[in-house]
Amino acid sequence: MSVPSSTPAQEQAQKVARAAVRSQIRPSTGVAEWISRHWMLVFSVLYGLFVGLPFLAPVFMQIGWETPARVIYFIYSFLCHQLPQRSFFLFGPQRMYDLPTIQAAWKDTIHPLVLRQFVGNPEMGWKVAWSDRMVSMYTSVLLLAWVWYPLRKRIKALPLWGFVLFLLPMAIDGSTHFISDLAGLGQGFRYTNEWLAQLTNNAFPTSFYVGNALGSFNSWMRLITGVLFGIGVVWFGFPILHETAQQTRRLAELKYRRAGLR
Repeated sequence: MSVPSSTPAQEQAQKVARAAVRSQIRPSTGVAEWISRHWMLVFSVLYGLFVGLPFLAPVFMQIGWETPARVIYFIYSFLCHQLPQRSFFLFGPQRMYDLPTIQAAWKDTIHPLVLRQFVGNPEMGWKVAWSDRMVSMYTSVLLLAWVWYPLRKRIKALPLWGFVLFLLPMAIDGSTHFISDLAGLGQGFRYTNEWLAQLTNNAFPTSFYVGNALGSFNSWMRLITGVLFGIGVVWFGFPILHETAQQTRRLAELKYRRAGLR
């Protein structure tokens, strides 16, 4: 039994219906579909710029482009305390400096709003525009996202309670630093870490316990807790981002099919 062919009137009605659907498809639909297909690329470019700009500040200072460097320092000053004794330095003999060295090179003060103004000098190098904690937090998100993406189909999303557990170490480390700094920079229990020296029976050199220089306990804690933060963010949040992108792509494709464009 043959299926009756569509009449001219029916075909015309279908064309009108498709035209009506096409009229509802905005240019933003195509943009949204493209982004949903290439969202990791978009993220890598935009977020990579956000993560990379703080490292350009010392580069610009080194080559004499002080104005763009100062602009970067100013922008990121709203996102970070920028204390030099907790920041990396480039183009100098050391990657980090302790508080007494910073005070000798800048001003003999423990006032954070004064200390944060020190961006370095030709002898010591130039400060990255945000602290070592921020570097470990945000850079780890980018690097771990690149690891997660090709393995995304094999890795089950992290539950909310797991995400909280990954954030907890940084919350503890950050809050204890904050409480310690209330006594004054270089004065609190997280600067001397005498409690840790007693717990470990002074098994490590004094430089490990005291201060914030690279290799110290405080430095290691900011690095480790920042990376744990990055793992939690990627493992919990990126499966959600990926599923949202897939839903956006499927919705756009449905609109195009209804319009007879695919």
